[in-house]
Amino acid sequence: MKNLAPGVWRLKEFPAPSINVYLAEDVLIDAGRRWDRRRVFSEIKGRDLSILALTHVHPDHQGVAKDVCEARGIPLACHADDVDAMEGRRPIQEAHQSHPVNRLFDRLWTGPHHKVDRVLNEGDGVAGFRVVHAPGHARGEVIFFRESDRVAICGDVIRNMSYATALPGIKEPPEIFTADPAENRRSIRKLAELNPTLILPGHGPAVTDMAAFERFVSRLPA
Repeated sequence: MKNLAPGVWRLKEFPAPSINVYLAEDVLIDAGRRWDRRRVFSEIKGRDLSILALTHVHPDHQGVAKDVCEARGIPLACHADDVDAMEGRRPIQEAHQSHPVNRLFDRLWTGPHHKVDRVLNEGDGVAGFRVVHAPGHARGEVIFFRESDRVAICGDVIRNMSYATALPGIKEPPEIFTADPAENRRSIRKLAELNPTLILPGHGPAVTDMAAFERFVSRLPA
């Protein structure tokens, strides 16, 4: 694991961070794709976990959730607006379900449905982080924000990599994976209003250049 902030680590991924899973104290945040099982279990070996909390319920973030929760006997948490998706009453990926890429990822990446034991809402606390509802990419997308040092674990509100080249770069999530791009831009601005000092996205390396992030936000369409 790589330590990124006090009490916050990112699980290893070779050759570079692309599908991020974080550990905040004893809380696992996100659960990768179904085929990330070996990586996730190897990285959490010997670590005490109290809960698995999802930034949102998409195939590349909930893939190993059921396995981890059952193996460790820990509860699963996600925002209220994503409970139906995690428990199987709504599609995991709502945006452009018929798109060939989404159909492929659903077959390869989506993990089994699992009961949500803790329903998250705006203002709840998780491992010293405050839950900030940030919909758009997914209905139940959240940012986990720590007031003390303004660290933000933001899921897919933004990404810090190109999916074409894998090179770092702050971008919006692709529209084919995003239920409501305009709403997601409002959530990006909500992230900016938190005045973060460090942003830990769901994809790509940590965002440490806040001036670059501010320039990115300033160029977003209205």
